[in-house]
Amino acid sequence: MASYWQILIVFAKIGAFTIGGGYAMISMIQSEIVRRGWLEEKDFPDIIALAQSAPGLLAVNISIFIGYRLRGVKGSIVATLGSIFPSFLIILLIAMIFSGFQDNQTVRRIFMGIRPVVVALIAVPMLQMARKTNRNWISWALSIVTIGLVAFLKVSPIYILVIVAVVAYAVAKYRESTREKEDR
Repeated sequence: MASYWQILIVFAKIGAFTIGGGYAMISMIQSEIVRRGWLEEKDFPDIIALAQSAPGLLAVNISIFIGYRLRGVKGSIVATLGSIFPSFLIILLIAMIFSGFQDNQTVRRIFMGIRPVVVALIAVPMLQMARKTNRNWISWALSIVTIGLVAFLKVSPIYILVIVAVVAYAVAKYRESTREKEDR
């Protein structure tokens, strides 16, 4: 079982060395947690789904769920503090140092150069998760259609989730009724 110090150090490392927020942290969180045996790789997409459905920051929600799974409420508090404290210190330091350099072209170019890396840090874990969770052509089609609807047609993900839930429920009921008929 992981100690509180281990949880704190792992999540502080994740918080300190990840640029780009929650989605960019997913890959690092996954590799750290799975490598230590704190969570099986097959369970990680469930944690992501739970973290996304809860209000708040994705990385903090992931920290809460994993910390709770490891050591209960105290574990979730320790994991959360570990994940947010380094970011807080870094932002505080940046605000203190770079406030006078915000109009500096070199600083602007540095941050513009970081943007494509952040996009890649977000895209890679999403693609890895899609490969692991989409096991058939229907799942892939649903993922691709959803990306198209949200990204290009600006359809709210809420509508998509509600429609898919209703259709999935109807299909499950239909299959259940046909099995009952076949059993008779």
